[in-house]
Amino acid sequence: MPTVIVVGAQWGDEGKGKLVDVLTEKADIVARYQGGHNAGHTVVLNNEKYVLHLIPSGILHKKTVCIIGNGVVVEPAALLEEIQGLRKRGIKVEKNLLISRNAHLIMPYHIALDQAGEKMRGKKCIGTTGRGIGPTYVDKMARTGIRVGDLLNPDMFLEKVSANLKQINFLMKHLYGSRGFSARKICDGYLGYAKELGRHIADTDVIINDAAAAGKNLLLEGAQGTLLDIDHGTYPYVTSSSAIAGGACTGLGIGPTKIGRVLGVVKAYTTRVGSGPFPTELSDSIGEEIRRKGGEFGATTGRPRRCGWLDTVILKHSAMVNGLTGLAITKLDILDGLDTIKICTGYKYRGKLYSHFLKELDAFDGCTPVYEEMKGWKESTLGVKEFRKLPKEARAYIRRIEELVGVKADVISTGRKRDELITLRKQF
Repeated sequence: MPTVIVVGAQWGDEGKGKLVDVLTEKADIVARYQGGHNAGHTVVLNNEKYVLHLIPSGILHKKTVCIIGNGVVVEPAALLEEIQGLRKRGIKVEKNLLISRNAHLIMPYHIALDQAGEKMRGKKCIGTTGRGIGPTYVDKMARTGIRVGDLLNPDMFLEKVSANLKQINFLMKHLYGSRGFSARKICDGYLGYAKELGRHIADTDVIINDAAAAGKNLLLEGAQGTLLDIDHGTYPYVTSSSAIAGGACTGLGIGPTKIGRVLGVVKAYTTRVGSGPFPTELSDSIGEEIRRKGGEFGATTGRPRRCGWLDTVILKHSAMVNGLTGLAITKLDILDGLDTIKICTGYKYRGKLYSHFLKELDAFDGCTPVYEEMKGWKESTLGVKEFRKLPKEARAYIRRIEELVGVKADVISTGRKRDELITLRKQF
């Protein structure tokens, strides 16, 4: 069945953008199913770097239709800035970009609430990007959200904004000690965005299902990663949406029986951004070397990523909740030159050994990783395109990951460029 989901198998930043870009060569439609412009996918094409936040990286392919699904939250100004930036670089963004009319809008008051809430939490802050993502999803679930399709009805848009501001302005004044918002000012700005975005708004669920029925190749991409999923991640240090593969069904309106493969993207080590527990985190020179060599800084925020050894316990969790059919292992070359490489195979907590992901935050935060050591390799893996040409120690490392996780590696990335890739099994 020619529908593939690409999902992050760790805490995000695994290199999904490159994988989506490569797979798009065979895809008719690329659709993003959750998150907002707090995500960042980096693609290097012809030695040029493209950082995309809302628009699927398939936009770099002329014949591919890119869809922003109903599960995504959209900040219009950020989206327009991204569109204009691509156009300036000669990338076509016209009828090949479609936005679900049911996707929810990030409003100015969502951003204010996000930032004020994080400030009030102090040291216990979640570590959000402060871009209004969480409060937008809160309004969505509270059924007070404003959707992209509402931009096409000015009277209804003003009515909904005015109704929401009765509560929002009260909170801003009495809880956060800040000024409120003007409904008219917000509407004037957002209805101006409508003139630019109106031609991109569509019934994307119908388009996706028609394409699936016609046997076209569909590539569905998530943002963030499994351990940031609102239900299956390290709650509360998570994002506000369903980042796992199941989120593609709700976030795009496509049934699970139409999914053919689920490719889990995983770094050859582990990183995470922001607050929250991280059992295999390295706070020594090796962690710093991995950060430096891997360029581990957020594509959206520029924040340095926390780095650590590969954790196969969380990968087994990811394989289970996503139903992974294959792994895409990225940044193998970053581990070149290390004498030994450690793999976390379990956790010790209060005298007991655990081989599964610990759901309770205090347990996960207080556990000690159990490591298995493997011999490193001194040869460069950068740009290697055949598995047999990898150093034997690197091959052994890949095979051990497969054994521990119970999922085969379909793809191995050996560099930033599009063609620095080993393909063991094709997705389409």
